[in-house]
Amino acid sequence: MKTTNILFTCAGRRNYLINYFKEALNGRGKIIAVDNQTNAPALIDADIALQVSSIYSDTYIDELKDICSQYKVSAIISLNDLELPILSKNKSEIEKCGAKVIVSNEKAINISFDKWKTFQFLKENNLLTPATYIDIDLALKDLKSNTLQFPLILKPRWGSASIGIEIVENEEELEYAYRLLKIKLTRSILNKASEEDVNSAILIQEMIKGTEYGMDVVNNLSGEYFGTFAREKLSMRSGETDKAKSVISPALNEIGEKIAKNLNHYGNLDCDVFVNGDKNYVLELNPRFGGGYPFSHEAGINTAAIYIEWILGNTDVNHFNKYKADISFAKCDKLIKIPN
Repeated sequence: MKTTNILFTCAGRRNYLINYFKEALNGRGKIIAVDNQTNAPALIDADIALQVSSIYSDTYIDELKDICSQYKVSAIISLNDLELPILSKNKSEIEKCGAKVIVSNEKAINISFDKWKTFQFLKENNLLTPATYIDIDLALKDLKSNTLQFPLILKPRWGSASIGIEIVENEEELEYAYRLLKIKLTRSILNKASEEDVNSAILIQEMIKGTEYGMDVVNNLSGEYFGTFAREKLSMRSGETDKAKSVISPALNEIGEKIAKNLNHYGNLDCDVFVNGDKNYVLELNPRFGGGYPFSHEAGINTAAIYIEWILGNTDVNHFNKYKADISFAKCDKLIKIPN
C-alpha cells in the first residue's frame, strides 16, 4: 500500500480540514501541518507539527523542500491567500522533491488574488459582478452623475480574511476612509502583497443587497470541472461563514461551471455570490479551501477523500459525492491545549 503524506502549509485554525483528511487517509499516510507559530491550533491535530519561517522569508521555500524530502510528502495544500502566489511561482522547484503542489497556475492565482483582475475576468465571461473602481476620481465622477450610488464598500485590492473592509455612506466618508485605508495597508499583513501597485491598492465597489451564498467550485488536479456545491450563508463571523444551509441550485451550478471552465483552477475554489431577485452577482474567487468548506463536507461532498484519490491517480470518485440540500450546520468555539 502506497503511503500518502499530506503537508498543510499556513495551517492556522483549520483543524476541521486536518481531521477530514486524516479520516479520509484512514491510516494510509500522515498529515503534516506547518505554521510560523507553534501555538497554531491546527498543529495540535496533525500527526506531525512543525514550525517554519514567514512565507515572505528568503528561506521559506527551502524549508518546505526539506520537509518534503524528510517526510516523503505526496502533496502540499495551502490554506492562506497570501501564500498562494508564492507557491504557484515556486511550484516546479518544489515538485522536484516529489511532492505535488495543489496550487493553481500563476494566471488563475493572479486573477483570484488581484480583486481588480477578478472583476475584469467576471465581466469578460459575462458574469454579473458589482461595479468596481480602482480610481477614486472616476468613482466620484460616476457618483455625481448617478451612475453609481451609496453605500459603497472599500476593500484592499489584494486582500484576505475581510481585512480592511469599510462601508461608506457619503462622499465625505468615502474620501476619509480611502485615505485612512491606504495608511492602514502599509501597517497590515497585506503590505507586502500591495507593494505591486500601492497607488491602486484599494477597490471601491458597489454594495449589493440580497441573499449571500458560498460555493465550493471543484476542478480536478488538471483543471477540469468536477462540480459546484453551494450553501446559503445564514450568518458570518470575522469574515467566515458561521452558520449555513446547503442548497442545490441549477443557476448557481451554472455559474460555478462557467467560472471553473474559464479559470481552470486546480482543486477547490471558494466563491461568493449575492442573489438579488433573478440576478446573481459574483464577488470573490479564492482558489483554496475556505472557511465555508465544512458546511459542504457535512452536506455530503467529501472533497478530502476525492483529493487523496486524485493524488493517487484514481479518477473514480463520484461515490464521494452524496451532496444533499437543506442540511444546516453552525460553527462553535472550543479550547485546545497548546504548547507554552
